[in-house]
Amino acid sequence: MFWYQQPPRNGLKLIVSSSTWSLNSYEDGYSEAKFEVTRQNTDYSLMTIKNVTAQDEATYFCAANDR
Repeated sequence: MFWYQQPPRNGLKLIVSSSTWSLNSYEDGYSEAKFEVTRQNTDYSLMTIKNVTAQDEATYFCAANDR
């Protein structure tokens, strides 16, 4: 599962990739302290954005690898 952020008038930025068998892998500039991802199984993932500010304004997307 991949979580992306798309700020207004900008391209997609990968935040984190997660799987049921390994730890979440955060991209530079992102951390679990701000973007908490839980993955209970292959069909369910939840990202919680903590302490939301105006800087977090964006559209957020998740994408799943169907393998």
